[in-house]
Amino acid sequence: MDKLRRTLLTAFALSPLVARAQPAGNVPAYTTLQDQLPVDNPGKVEVAEFFWYGCIHCYNLELLLEKWLPKLPADTQFRRIPAVFNERWAHDAAIYYAFEALGTLEKLHRPFFDAIHKDRLKTDNPAALAEWLAKNALDPKKLDVTMKSFGVQSKVNRAKQLTAASRIDGTPALMVQGRYTISTEQGRSHEGMLATADALAGMVRKNLAGKK
Repeated sequence: MDKLRRTLLTAFALSPLVARAQPAGNVPAYTTLQDQLPVDNPGKVEVAEFFWYGCIHCYNLELLLEKWLPKLPADTQFRRIPAVFNERWAHDAAIYYAFEALGTLEKLHRPFFDAIHKDRLKTDNPAALAEWLAKNALDPKKLDVTMKSFGVQSKVNRAKQLTAASRIDGTPALMVQGRYTISTEQGRSHEGMLATADALAGMVRKNLAGKK
Protein backbone atom coordinates (compact mmCIF):
# COMPACT_ATOMS: atom_id res chain seq x y z
CA MET A 1 0.00 0.00 0.00
CA ASP A 2 1.56 3.33 -1.00
CA LYS A 3 2.01 6.34 1.26
CA LEU A 4 -0.99 8.20 -0.20
CA ARG A 5 -3.34 5.33 0.53
CA ARG A 6 -2.01 4.76 4.08
CA THR A 7 -2.49 8.44 4.87
CA LEU A 8 -5.97 8.53 3.37
CA LEU A 9 -7.09 5.46 5.28
CA THR A 10 -5.78 6.86 8.55
CA ALA A 11 -7.44 10.23 7.95
CA PHE A 12 -10.70 8.58 6.98
CA ALA A 13 -10.76 6.30 10.02
CA LEU A 14 -9.90 8.98 12.56
CA SER A 15 -11.84 11.93 11.14
CA PRO A 16 -14.77 10.71 9.04
CA LEU A 17 -16.76 13.92 9.46
CA VAL A 18 -14.12 16.50 8.68
CA ALA A 19 -14.70 18.70 5.66
CA ARG A 20 -11.29 18.07 4.17
CA ALA A 21 -8.50 15.56 4.78
CA GLN A 22 -4.92 16.56 4.07
CA PRO A 23 -2.37 13.86 3.34
CA ALA A 24 0.58 16.19 2.79
CA GLY A 25 1.34 19.86 2.39
CA ASN A 26 -1.67 22.12 1.93
CA VAL A 27 -3.46 20.15 -0.78
CA PRO A 28 -6.45 18.17 0.53
CA ALA A 29 -6.88 14.65 -0.82
CA TYR A 30 -10.66 14.71 -0.78
CA THR A 31 -13.67 16.63 0.48
CA THR A 32 -16.33 15.18 2.76
CA LEU A 33 -19.85 16.42 2.13
CA GLN A 34 -21.95 17.20 5.17
CA ASP A 35 -24.92 15.30 3.74
CA GLN A 36 -24.58 12.12 1.73
CA LEU A 37 -26.10 12.29 -1.74
CA PRO A 38 -28.23 9.44 -3.12
CA VAL A 39 -26.47 6.52 -4.81
CA ASP A 40 -28.00 4.19 -7.39
CA ASN A 41 -27.45 1.05 -5.31
CA PRO A 42 -26.94 1.54 -1.54
CA GLY A 43 -25.71 -2.03 -1.21
CA LYS A 44 -22.74 -1.39 -3.48
CA VAL A 45 -19.73 0.88 -3.38
CA GLU A 46 -20.36 3.68 -5.86
CA VAL A 47 -17.74 5.73 -7.64
CA ALA A 48 -19.20 8.50 -9.80
CA GLU A 49 -17.52 10.82 -12.28
CA PHE A 50 -18.75 14.34 -12.96
CA PHE A 51 -17.71 15.22 -16.49
CA TRP A 52 -18.43 17.47 -19.46
CA TYR A 53 -17.98 16.40 -23.05
CA GLY A 54 -16.30 19.72 -23.84
CA CYS A 55 -13.68 19.33 -21.08
CA ILE A 56 -10.26 18.27 -22.38
CA HIS A 57 -9.26 17.09 -18.90
CA CYS A 58 -12.33 14.83 -18.80
CA TYR A 59 -11.33 13.48 -22.19
CA ASN A 60 -7.84 12.71 -20.93
CA LEU A 61 -9.23 11.04 -17.82
CA GLU A 62 -11.49 8.91 -20.02
CA LEU A 63 -8.41 7.20 -21.44
CA LEU A 64 -7.37 6.16 -17.92
CA LEU A 65 -10.89 5.15 -16.94
CA GLU A 66 -11.00 2.66 -19.79
CA LYS A 67 -8.10 0.81 -18.15
CA TRP A 68 -9.28 1.35 -14.56
CA LEU A 69 -12.92 0.28 -14.87
CA PRO A 70 -12.30 -3.39 -15.76
CA LYS A 71 -10.25 -3.73 -12.56
CA LEU A 72 -13.04 -2.61 -10.22
CA PRO A 73 -14.25 -5.24 -7.73
CA ALA A 74 -17.62 -6.83 -8.41
CA ASP A 75 -19.19 -4.95 -5.49
CA THR A 76 -18.25 -1.57 -6.95
CA GLN A 77 -20.53 0.37 -9.28
CA PHE A 78 -19.35 3.19 -11.53
CA ARG A 79 -21.62 5.85 -12.98
CA ARG A 80 -21.08 8.98 -15.00
CA ILE A 81 -22.88 12.18 -14.14
CA PRO A 82 -22.71 14.95 -16.76
CA ALA A 83 -21.99 18.07 -14.72
CA VAL A 84 -24.40 20.94 -15.34
CA PHE A 85 -23.20 24.44 -14.50
CA ASN A 86 -25.06 26.32 -17.22
CA GLU A 87 -27.30 25.86 -20.26
CA ARG A 88 -24.39 24.98 -22.53
CA TRP A 89 -23.45 22.09 -20.25
CA ALA A 90 -27.12 21.11 -19.90
CA HIS A 91 -27.29 20.74 -23.69
CA ASP A 92 -24.42 18.23 -23.68
CA ALA A 93 -25.89 16.46 -20.66
CA ALA A 94 -29.09 15.99 -22.66
CA ILE A 95 -27.07 14.45 -25.49
CA TYR A 96 -25.49 12.01 -23.03
CA TYR A 97 -28.83 10.95 -21.57
CA ALA A 98 -30.40 10.76 -25.03
CA PHE A 99 -27.62 8.37 -26.11
CA GLU A 100 -28.45 6.34 -23.00
CA ALA A 101 -32.20 6.36 -23.68
CA LEU A 102 -31.66 5.26 -27.28
CA GLY A 103 -29.34 2.43 -26.27
CA THR A 104 -26.36 3.91 -28.13
CA LEU A 105 -24.32 5.25 -25.20
CA GLU A 106 -21.81 2.41 -25.09
CA LYS A 107 -21.29 2.67 -28.83
CA LEU A 108 -21.11 6.46 -29.17
CA HIS A 109 -19.71 7.81 -25.89
CA ARG A 110 -16.03 7.52 -26.77
CA PRO A 111 -16.41 8.38 -30.49
CA PHE A 112 -18.37 11.49 -29.48
CA PHE A 113 -15.56 12.51 -27.14
CA ASP A 114 -13.05 11.88 -29.94
CA ALA A 115 -15.04 13.96 -32.41
CA ILE A 116 -15.12 16.92 -30.03
CA HIS A 117 -11.46 16.89 -29.05
CA LYS A 118 -9.82 15.52 -32.17
CA ASP A 119 -12.09 16.73 -34.95
CA ARG A 120 -13.28 19.95 -33.23
CA LEU A 121 -16.96 19.05 -33.41
CA LYS A 122 -19.10 21.84 -31.95
CA THR A 123 -21.99 20.18 -30.17
CA ASP A 124 -24.01 23.40 -30.14
CA ASN A 125 -23.77 23.64 -33.94
CA PRO A 126 -26.95 21.84 -35.10
CA ALA A 127 -25.72 21.26 -38.64
CA ALA A 128 -22.35 19.88 -37.56
CA LEU A 129 -23.94 17.70 -34.88
CA ALA A 130 -26.54 16.36 -37.35
CA GLU A 131 -23.81 15.50 -39.84
CA TRP A 132 -21.83 13.60 -37.19
CA LEU A 133 -24.90 11.73 -35.98
CA ALA A 134 -25.84 10.69 -39.50
CA LYS A 135 -22.32 9.37 -40.08
CA ASN A 136 -22.73 7.29 -36.93
CA ALA A 137 -26.09 5.81 -37.95
CA LEU A 138 -28.23 7.87 -35.57
CA ASP A 139 -31.14 9.91 -36.87
CA PRO A 140 -30.56 13.56 -35.82
CA LYS A 141 -34.31 14.19 -35.54
CA LYS A 142 -34.70 11.16 -33.29
CA LEU A 143 -31.93 12.40 -31.04
CA ASP A 144 -33.47 15.88 -30.90
CA VAL A 145 -36.87 14.52 -29.90
CA THR A 146 -35.27 12.29 -27.26
CA MET A 147 -33.21 15.16 -25.85
CA LYS A 148 -36.40 17.14 -25.29
CA SER A 149 -38.31 14.21 -23.78
CA PHE A 150 -39.55 14.30 -20.21
CA GLY A 151 -37.34 11.39 -19.19
CA VAL A 152 -34.14 12.92 -20.48
CA GLN A 153 -34.92 16.40 -19.18
CA SER A 154 -35.69 14.92 -15.76
CA LYS A 155 -32.25 13.31 -15.72
CA VAL A 156 -30.61 16.57 -16.82
CA ASN A 157 -32.35 18.40 -13.98
CA ARG A 158 -31.24 15.71 -11.55
CA ALA A 159 -27.67 16.01 -12.80
CA LYS A 160 -27.87 19.76 -12.24
CA GLN A 161 -29.06 19.20 -8.68
CA LEU A 162 -26.29 16.68 -7.99
CA THR A 163 -23.68 19.03 -9.45
CA ALA A 164 -24.78 21.78 -7.08
CA ALA A 165 -25.17 19.49 -4.06
CA SER A 166 -21.72 17.95 -4.59
CA ARG A 167 -20.19 21.44 -4.36
CA ILE A 168 -17.67 20.68 -7.08
CA ASP A 169 -16.40 23.70 -8.98
CA GLY A 170 -15.09 22.05 -12.11
CA THR A 171 -14.52 18.83 -14.03
CA PRO A 172 -13.44 16.14 -13.93
CA ALA A 173 -14.37 15.29 -10.36
CA LEU A 174 -14.96 11.96 -8.68
CA MET A 175 -17.43 11.17 -5.93
CA VAL A 176 -17.35 8.06 -3.74
CA GLN A 177 -20.58 6.79 -2.17
CA GLY A 178 -22.23 10.19 -2.53
CA ARG A 179 -20.14 11.56 0.33
CA TYR A 180 -16.51 12.05 -0.70
CA THR A 181 -15.44 14.18 -3.68
CA ILE A 182 -12.05 14.37 -5.35
CA SER A 183 -10.94 17.17 -7.67
CA THR A 184 -7.99 17.14 -10.01
CA GLU A 185 -6.19 19.51 -7.66
CA GLN A 186 -6.81 17.24 -4.71
CA GLY A 187 -5.69 14.15 -6.56
CA ARG A 188 -2.69 16.11 -7.95
CA SER A 189 -3.10 14.12 -11.18
CA HIS A 190 -5.68 11.95 -12.88
CA GLU A 191 -3.84 8.89 -11.62
CA GLY A 192 -3.91 10.38 -8.13
CA MET A 193 -7.65 10.94 -8.36
CA LEU A 194 -8.22 7.28 -9.16
CA ALA A 195 -5.85 6.15 -6.39
CA THR A 196 -7.74 8.30 -3.90
CA ALA A 197 -11.05 6.88 -5.14
CA ASP A 198 -9.68 3.35 -4.68
CA ALA A 199 -8.64 4.13 -1.11
CA LEU A 200 -11.96 5.71 -0.18
CA ALA A 201 -13.88 2.88 -1.84
CA GLY A 202 -11.93 0.44 0.30
CA MET A 203 -13.05 2.19 3.47
CA VAL A 204 -16.66 2.35 2.29
CA ARG A 205 -16.49 -1.37 1.52
CA LYS A 206 -15.40 -2.13 5.07
CA ASN A 207 -18.16 0.05 6.48
CA LEU A 208 -20.80 -1.69 4.37
CA ALA A 209 -19.48 -5.10 5.41
CA GLY A 210 -19.73 -4.09 9.07
CA LYS A 211 -23.41 -3.26 8.67
CA LYS A 212 -24.34 -6.71 7.37
